Amino acid sequence: MARVLSTATVIGLLAASAVAFAITEGAKLTRSPLYATKITNKEFSPRAATAALRVAGVRFRLRTRERVSVWMQDSHGTNVRTLLEPRTERRGATLDLAWDGLGNDGLLQPEGVYRPVVKLEHSHRTIVLPNPIRIDTTPPKILVPHPLHAVISPDGDHHGDVFRVRYRIDEPAHAILEVRVARRTVRVEFTRTQKPTGALEWNGKIGGRPVRPGAYLLSVSAQDVAGNLSTPYPFALVTVRYVSLGRKRVVVAPGGRFAIRVSTDAPVVHWTLHGRSGVQRRGTLHFTAPKTRGVYFVYVTVDDHAARTAVVVG
Repeated sequence: MARVLSTATVIGLLAASAVAFAITEGAKLTRSPLYATKITNKEFSPRAATAALRVAGVRFRLRTRERVSVWMQDSHGTNVRTLLEPRTERRGATLDLAWDGLGNDGLLQPEGVYRPVVKLEHSHRTIVLPNPIRIDTTPPKILVPHPLHAVISPDGDHHGDVFRVRYRIDEPAHAILEVRVARRTVRVEFTRTQKPTGALEWNGKIGGRPVRPGAYLLSVSAQDVAGNLSTPYPFALVTVRYVSLGRKRVVVAPGGRFAIRVSTDAPVVHWTLHGRSGVQRRGTLHFTAPKTRGVYFVYVTVDDHAARTAVVVG
């Protein structure tokens, strides 16, 4: 008898397991009333520098005809903003909604995580979408060594062509480098990645063309994933020079010797003076003045760039 009871018990357990399995599998096969769900800008800032980053998008489709409403709820489950008042939508309808981070009272909601909620009255279901949306209104902080002073010569000879600086940001963000040119600020680098560390470079060019010789003020800033842009701050003064001479005017006796200091990153320079020419290593150039009184010019060239000094013989 005991054996019979044991067998019956086993059969009962197997039957119960089979029913449970069938229910579970049936639940798995039940399709969600929502599909094609998509959240854009999962992390955004209503204060973002770019308009496209100031709103979060919520999109989904209805599998059946429904009377639907949608709102955003905070981490406490409170409805902070109604995105869609109750209305009836056809089967297969696509709902494309946007949230600008404001609450039902018109005030900006605090930083934090929010979730879209969809209520389906015909199905008697309220679905909290599993896609979190984060409001972030705090700009990133970027650090670079400063103040910096550098000299570059963007002539393409691979000698001092580029200014480079390392940076560090307190969160994943794009690093931005700007140059002050002719009373306007020009963005010369916006890093592709959002790595919190890296290097910024300026090759002395704007729009692909080398700038004129002179001093240029560089500023740095950062833009995070949510679109928050930190305030740019100046940190470096970069002097662009190709070739320059230490003296603008030399007075020398006829046939006398004189010297001019040349500043350049090129290892050698070309010079001409009163029909004579030559090549010397950069540094201090030595010349012999013409024997006839008058005003002459020493021209020193490096590639397509030149500088001159007046030589007064008398």
